[in-house]
Amino acid sequence: MNCSGCSGAIERVLKKMDGVKSYTVSLESQTADVVADASLEYATVLEKIKKTGKTVKGATADGETMAV
Repeated sequence: MNCSGCSGAIERVLKKMDGVKSYTVSLESQTADVVADASLEYATVLEKIKKTGKTVKGATADGETMAV
């Protein structure tokens, strides 16, 4: 994420997703922290973020490193 438009794109996607309880997108640290219902799969969140055209460089879910 290089600009507020980039972080805004991710925020808009997360805001629309069923099962997302809360999220924090930080342009400064280039991260997105997502809290979701157990019914929302990690792969679904990852796919939606990737569809914004942003590159996901690393991820964790419940403290475990996940494949991107």
